[in-house]
Amino acid sequence: FTPPRIVNDILDSFPNKIWSDLNMTFLDPSCKSGVFLREITRRLMEGLKSRIPNKEERLEHILKYQVFGIATTGLTGLISRRSLYLSRDASSKYSIIKFDNKEGKIIHKNTKHTFINGSCIYCGAKKEIFDRGDGFEQYAYSFIHVDDPEEIFNMKFDVIIGNPPYHLKSDDRKGGLMKPIYQRFVEQAKKLQPTYLSMIIPSRWFAGGVGLKDFRKEMLR
Repeated sequence: FTPPRIVNDILDSFPNKIWSDLNMTFLDPSCKSGVFLREITRRLMEGLKSRIPNKEERLEHILKYQVFGIATTGLTGLISRRSLYLSRDASSKYSIIKFDNKEGKIIHKNTKHTFINGSCIYCGAKKEIFDRGDGFEQYAYSFIHVDDPEEIFNMKFDVIIGNPPYHLKSDDRKGGLMKPIYQRFVEQAKKLQPTYLSMIIPSRWFAGGVGLKDFRKEMLR
């Protein structure tokens, strides 16, 4: 989980004007604790005071139309909703803003890998390890398992921010290499053409790494 101090260091790097913009949209495509969305909401609540003076109306506008998340797992989805809505069920009477569905704007899809020749075409996960039954976590993160990420919410975003998963282990039993996947979150986010994009990722891509040649070239360019 990302410490709030680190989150706010990142948010401090954005122009102040975004916190008073009613139409600015934010996405965390790899929610774990919901801390990014919570701190973004806190800033919008302050920045939009003059635009929407009523506190309840302001909060409802922010949570329904500006702040969105995609959870990494079903469990982190529950944690993130508890953090942002004060309830794991966004449609319950305990939710600070009541939605007409349990997920609100923090979704989790039980996506599955698409295996061809033994590997997932999206993330490179090995079929022998990750071809699991429905009762198990798939670790097929929905944001990077679609060709067009815009189809997830049917919208674009002005700000994409987060701390995505870094690796998929090739095989615990054999002490396999850690296959990087964080670059795929960056690549997918860029497809949405946000005004601002900030993600916490390892710095190993500076020098090399499994499958990072093209990513390194693009980042340097």
